[in-house]
Amino acid sequence: MSIARQDAWTQDEDLLLAEIVLRHIRDGSTQLKAFEETGRQLSRTAAACGFRWNSYVRKQFISGIELAKKQRKELKKQKPAQPQDEDLHVQMDIEVPVQVLEEYNKDKGAEGINIKDIIDYLINLDQQSNTSSEQENRYILEIEALERENVKLKHEIQVLEGQLVSVKENYYNLLKIMDRARNIFGHEEKNQKVKL
Repeated sequence: MSIARQDAWTQDEDLLLAEIVLRHIRDGSTQLKAFEETGRQLSRTAAACGFRWNSYVRKQFISGIELAKKQRKELKKQKPAQPQDEDLHVQMDIEVPVQVLEEYNKDKGAEGINIKDIIDYLINLDQQSNTSSEQENRYILEIEALERENVKLKHEIQVLEGQLVSVKENYYNLLKIMDRARNIFGHEEKNQKVKL
């Protein structure tokens, strides 16, 4: 029985998992067999490989999966009498990345690609994906902070509006008191002038 690992997945392990699963899809095999093969190579359980594939890696290789499915259909249409030479097998293994790297190759102006180009491209793609999700997380945190500040400012506005109403009431009451005082003092002065 293999030892169950508890450590995080590396990019190389993700790439190996993707390569094996795509090959099994292309060959008409099951994903479970792909997870078992990957598990043996990485000293992980098939369940761990399956979980990693379904939760993270599969999303990174959607176009590769579709291409592998198309290739599987094409292989089924071919006659079984066709030669199974090694070059054809190598070419089929590379066709998934070739389709994915089509745009990458246009930029490089390369006639053909090698495995290093594929790995560089996939690492770059993964970094872009990580950068995008990091930016998303920063934006989400910034939005949450702004929403909290907005709630705080709305509360402060309500408090200030309440204080403004109170100040207005006090001001009007003060004006009434002053008017009464004028009236009282005004009557007393008139009365004093009349008495003289």
